[in-house]
Amino acid sequence: MRRNLPILGVLAVLLVAIAAANPSFFEPQSFLAFVKRAAPLAILAAGQYFVIVSGEFDLSVGSLVTAEVVIAARLIDGESGATWPVIALLLAIGALVGTVNGLVTTRLRVPSFIVTLGMMLILSGAVFLWTDGAPRGALSQEFRQFGRGSLGPVPWSVLILAAAVAAVVALMRADFGRTLVATGDNPLAAGLSGVRVHRVKTLAFVLSGLSAAVCAILLGGFAGVSAKVGQGLEFKAITAVVVGGVVLGGGRGSVVAAIAGAFTLQSLFTLLNLHGISGAMEYTVQGVILIAAVALGTVRLPRRGSRSTSTA
Repeated sequence: MRRNLPILGVLAVLLVAIAAANPSFFEPQSFLAFVKRAAPLAILAAGQYFVIVSGEFDLSVGSLVTAEVVIAARLIDGESGATWPVIALLLAIGALVGTVNGLVTTRLRVPSFIVTLGMMLILSGAVFLWTDGAPRGALSQEFRQFGRGSLGPVPWSVLILAAAVAAVVALMRADFGRTLVATGDNPLAAGLSGVRVHRVKTLAFVLSGLSAAVCAILLGGFAGVSAKVGQGLEFKAITAVVVGGVVLGGGRGSVVAAIAGAFTLQSLFTLLNLHGISGAMEYTVQGVILIAAVALGTVRLPRRGSRSTSTA
């Protein structure tokens, strides 16, 4: 738990700064609206955490989010009855893309950076060819409820985020979490201890693909259909995970801190917006944060022999 305190402290400072600029921020409706905006990135960061803590990367999630939203709009085309079958299909596509990424990485021994970069290009090209840059179709109102609707005063996206957080924390506290961290720390030693490294890493990619599918469902409801809805999300997710203290190269980090990193990033962007700083600066700020966080983690990283792990 103490490993989570630095990022939670930074998040608290940013939230107070937002409240200073916007006194109504901590009112229930305003704060829930903030959590609703942060929920897609937080879920995507949780999925990216599984991959990074296992010692790999997933650069395909942004393009996967875009592809899922475009596919959903084309297949649903405003028909309410198609909503649930399409949602099931989106989850299956996310799992399939994750499986392909994982198998090519582990079985063919292609670096995950290259595999997922290639998948990113494949998905981006497929979306462009299918839509000519202008997505067709429409999402049903039932589909959009997940991103913009609410159950009483609480947005659906907040409830989905709460369920996702509970699920990933439980998963990391189970045997899978321990084997995942052990695999990222030292795959050779994990393999000699009986861990099926290929299976564990592939499952991490599957979870990342599923998180991208859930993110697409929320963003489709919140932001609508666009050929650029997922643009740059892969880098935001990686930045959020690294800001949360998860070490690139695997073996150390907390999923709670990774999710807190997503909220920290969203808080920073909100604060910049409140002070009238151009949205284009987000990329510059994100790049600076990513470099600084990785550099700080490298300085603080103990020798492998004395490394300790945290899974929740």
